[in-house]
Amino acid sequence: MKIIITLTLIASSLLSAQIKVPDDYKKIPDILDTTEYLYPFIIPNKEYAYWRVLTNDPDPDKAIIYESQAPDFMTINEPVPEKGFFQKCIGDHCFSYILACKKERPVYFSNEQQLRDFIGTVDNLPEAILLAKTYGYSIDTQNRFTGSYKIEDQSIAMYVLQAKGCPLTKESFLIKINRKTGKLEAKSNGIFSKSEDCTTL
Repeated sequence: MKIIITLTLIASSLLSAQIKVPDDYKKIPDILDTTEYLYPFIIPNKEYAYWRVLTNDPDPDKAIIYESQAPDFMTINEPVPEKGFFQKCIGDHCFSYILACKKERPVYFSNEQQLRDFIGTVDNLPEAILLAKTYGYSIDTQNRFTGSYKIEDQSIAMYVLQAKGCPLTKESFLIKINRKTGKLEAKSNGIFSKSEDCTTL
């Protein structure tokens, strides 16, 4: 068993060494590894009087992740949707959604496609990371091949990872996001990590 684990680690190390990241790619700041810190950087595709990002936490005070500056006279008390984006479990505090106010009426954004629509044109790196997350990609700033980026006039390119399956398999990807349309193209760099067992709760 120890020999198999050792060989797996060696194979992963060799593959990691083979993934070359061009020198003009910069490291993604560590703080952007946390989804909640990305929302304040969103510049919505349309104008809203007010918008907030929430989780489905039953406690209204704990549910708010981020909220834009709201007019003093405005309050929004709307029911929580049944589903949202970035679903991570079943129950309370398991997904996120956006509640916005347009022309004094509430508007929900409660799935991955609707989050992309809310973002619209990709104005900055945090928006690009959020958009990538809607397609199942994430970042790990500990490695250049899972946490590097390059911003150009027409696109934002990033080295990211995708984790899936049981046993857990991690794969490096180079993705390119069109800043105007939000269209994402992806190319695999190969699997760099695979666990030996499969544990479910």
